[in-house]
Order: sequence, then structure tokens, then C-alpha cells
Amino acid sequence: MPPLPNGFPEMSPAQAPGAWGRIFLPFALGYYLSYLLRTVNAVISPTLTGELGLSAADLGLLTSTYFLAFGLAQIPVGIALDRFGPRRVEGCLMLLTALGSAAFAMGDSLTGLGGARALVGVGVSACLMGALKGFAMWYPAERQSSMTGFIMAAGALGALTASAPVEALLPFMGWRGVFWTIAALALMISLWIFLSLPDEASHGDNERLLDALRAAVRIFPAPAFLKFAASSMFFTGGFMAMQSLWAVPWLMSVNGLSLAQAAGYLVALNVGMLAGQLSIGLLGVRLATRGVRPLNLIQFGYAGMLSVQLCILFDLGPLVVLWFLLGALSSVNSQTYLATASNFPRQVFARVSTAINLMAFAGAFAVQWGLGLALDALQLAGQTLSASLSLAFGGLIAVQVLAYLPLLPWRRAQPG
Repeated sequence: MPPLPNGFPEMSPAQAPGAWGRIFLPFALGYYLSYLLRTVNAVISPTLTGELGLSAADLGLLTSTYFLAFGLAQIPVGIALDRFGPRRVEGCLMLLTALGSAAFAMGDSLTGLGGARALVGVGVSACLMGALKGFAMWYPAERQSSMTGFIMAAGALGALTASAPVEALLPFMGWRGVFWTIAALALMISLWIFLSLPDEASHGDNERLLDALRAAVRIFPAPAFLKFAASSMFFTGGFMAMQSLWAVPWLMSVNGLSLAQAAGYLVALNVGMLAGQLSIGLLGVRLATRGVRPLNLIQFGYAGMLSVQLCILFDLGPLVVLWFLLGALSSVNSQTYLATASNFPRQVFARVSTAINLMAFAGAFAVQWGLGLALDALQLAGQTLSASLSLAFGGLIAVQVLAYLPLLPWRRAQPG
């Protein structure tokens, strides 16, 4: 471990005095804001639809531009994190988040709002990956699952804020006022990151850019990567698409809830996600010492998610419990980054993590927009909105079942 600048003693940053406040909290607040921005459209979507006269496909496209831009930024972000370290990369990108949020607050057309949301997507594209890269550099291996759980819990708090609290603020601030507030918060986080995080370049700062790009490209066809690619797209991406947009239309159209009631169930989903992430954070070290790997957590969690989603689809069981359980089980999504990166050298950790994150956000974009297209097509064919949502959600579950199969321990019996 190289010596740590900016006043830290020559020890692991995880052991330095005040490290939790100087390292973890800036990362946590950045990811909190990232998740708030990811999911806030679920609550403001009825207002946006009414103001701008958007179709379901328009709304899906507008919201998913965040995911598209975020996904396209992943490979450059991974290379930059491996070369320059989290402080400089995430600090600069949070300035873009502030600019994009301000542009969204001033937007008055589908094109303008879509462009602003895309800028936000680029701006927050390093929030999780920067944290994971920092943890990989500064924390021991047995603490990785716990630190990942804690940082994801910060994201769950952002999702919670984007549900009922934002819905309660809309009559007073409007959605534009909400985004002006977010812009100010993003600017504050950027300054905190620059002033607080150690300015430590990463392991690949002497690597030529072309070689770094080639190393990133070689990750995608690797069997160890492909094993997790589809599940990242359709479990992680599918959950993000539902959480950030389609959960509220589902609850309102299929279950007959009001917007305020639907926002309350979205709170249950996000509280479940928070509980799941905190559980991984608190138990991660203990589980790791007992041989429970990130892959094992993924296998258990995804089996549970499939079961709960089928119960939601067929209305089996208490609704609030099902949405809470879906959120809690979704917490295993974060373990995909560790499970995938464990098969590659440590110096390309950020590139592997951002590559798998690209799959997740490509899936979120495809599912979010694809569900909108499917809903419009099914309704044109004479289906009700409720029936269309059920058919589209059922199709997503079927694809998730196929994506789950590579994660199972397919092993031939050994001779003798």
C-alpha cells in the first residue's frame, strides 16, 4: 500500500484516523444522490406526462436516457478510475451532475429534458464504481462485501428519498424545485470529494491509453464475464427499470392504488432494499469467513426474486410484504461486481466492475424503454393497461429465468 497523502499516516486508509468520515461518507453521499436521480422519475412521471403530453414510450425513453448515458460512460470511467483514482474522476463528474440537474430543472421539451437527464447519467456514472475502486484499493478483501453492502445502503436511502418524501414535496416545490435542490447538493458533494478524499492515483497510471482500452475490450468475451452478463442485464437492470419508473404505473393500474399509495409501496420496496444492504454490510465479514462467497449470495437472492415477482404477478400474498421482500432480495445485485471482478487481476478491478455495470445499465435501458414500447403496442392491439403490464412483466420474468441458468453450479460428476 503506497503512502497516503493529504495528512494521512503511512498506513492503510481504512485504519487512518477519521477514515470513515473522510473516505466512506463522501462516497456514500454521492451514491445516495445517484440513486435518488435514478428513481425520482417514478414519482414525478404522472406530472411530467400531464405537462408534456407524453406517451408511455416517450416516458420510457426520457427516463431511460439516464441509463443509456450512464452505460456508455462506463468503459471510459473504468479506465479513468484505474489510471487517475476516485478523487479526481468522481469529483469532476459530480460537477456534470449539478449542471445536468440544473438543465433538467429548466427543461420544457422532451428533447431538452432527455439531454439533461443524459448529462446527469454521465455525471453520476462513477459514484458506485469510484467507491468500489476505493474500497478495493484501501480495504482488505474480507471487508469488501460489507463495504459494498454499506455503500449500497446509501443508495437505498436515496431511493427512499425519491419516493414518498419527493411526492410530499411536489405540491410545495414542484418537480423543477426538486431538481434545483438536487443541483445544489451535487455541487456540494463535488467540493467535499475534492477536499476530503486522498488524491491517490491508481495502479495503472503508467499504462498506455491504447493498452488500457485493449485490456477493457478483452474483458467482454471472457467466460468469467459472460457468466454474469445476462443476469446483470435482466436482474439488476430489470429491477432498476421497475424501481425507477414502472413500479408506480403497475401499482396504480394493476392494483388500483392512488399516486400517494403507490409512493408508499415504493417506500416499502426501498426500505426492503435498505434492510437487505445493511444486512450484507453487517454480516458480510462473518459470511466471508464461513466460506459464503458473493456468488452464493447471488444464487440465493435471485431465486428469491423470481419467486416474489411471480407472487406479485399473480397477486399471491400481502402486497406490502411482497414489495418489501423484492427490495430486500435485490440487495444481492451489488455482489455481482465482486463475483465478476474476483476472476480478474486486481489492477483491472474498475474496468471489470464498470463492464458489468454497463451490462446492468444496458439492461435497464432496454427493459425500461422496451416495456414502454410493449405497453403501447399491446394497448393498440386492444389490451387494457393492466393486462398489458401483466404480459410485459411476465415476459421480463421469463427472460430472468434464462439469465439465472448460467449462475447454477453445472458440474459433471468426477470419475471415481
